Amino acid sequence: MRFISFESNGRKSWGRVEGDEIVDLGAAAGAPVDLKSAIAAGQLDGESDAPRLKRASVQLLPVIPNPSKILCVGHNYESHRVETGRDKTSHPSIFTRFADTLVGADDPIIRPKASSDLDFEAELAVVIGKGGRNIPEAQAMEHVAGYACFNDASLRDWQWHTRQFIPGKNFPGTAPFGPELVTPDEIADLDQVEVKSILNGTVMQSATLDHMLFTIPTIIAYVSMFTPLSPGDVIATGTPGGVGAKRTPPVWMKAGDTIEVQISGVGSISSRIVDET
Repeated sequence: MRFISFESNGRKSWGRVEGDEIVDLGAAAGAPVDLKSAIAAGQLDGESDAPRLKRASVQLLPVIPNPSKILCVGHNYESHRVETGRDKTSHPSIFTRFADTLVGADDPIIRPKASSDLDFEAELAVVIGKGGRNIPEAQAMEHVAGYACFNDASLRDWQWHTRQFIPGKNFPGTAPFGPELVTPDEIADLDQVEVKSILNGTVMQSATLDHMLFTIPTIIAYVSMFTPLSPGDVIATGTPGGVGAKRTPPVWMKAGDTIEVQISGVGSISSRIVDET
């Protein structure tokens, strides 16, 4: 199944995608108020007689607009580790994003006034379905609600002010997330899922998930040891090599550009770049 969060006529809701229609599960009597709440309550199926809307008639929101945590994995593909010159590590490199950086599939990425070094990072996002602490790696996939596209767009100069990534990863309007939450049963072979970024029609990044240094179960088990995971939490699992900062000369996104994240079996999210006003 596939789910979205959306806004229609000033009302925020969530629903199941069926072709070019949305089953507006948020409008059903007694339904959870948002997709995160529905995941927590185990009520994703919903009522079949809920109102239906044309998908083209709604404004897409970040698929989980209100996650309690967004945890991101750095240098998790060998190609990206090599291009950045990072040493191999025994544990995943984890940093955080804030929910107010997220934008939906219909929204632009905002290049801030503070920097012009805006880079792209295509990533698979994992959405937690069942919470937990100290989750065993062998049981980690039981805690996954689904997957979505994520662009961890980064202001590299701010990222590199110190050894801490967080400033460069948390400018408002820099993290497209969606368009859909795709449940695990929709993905036949997770290892062969391909992650791509395409800038103005040119493929910049491409790798399958079997090139990740730390697998999804390993990441879930690791982060759940230092923080409890809750339904609706998001883990961005890292980006392949090919980022703009490591090209010669560097390739920075600018106003008028279009960056697309494509993930096989999951979907795609295309974002225009606009300058902060």
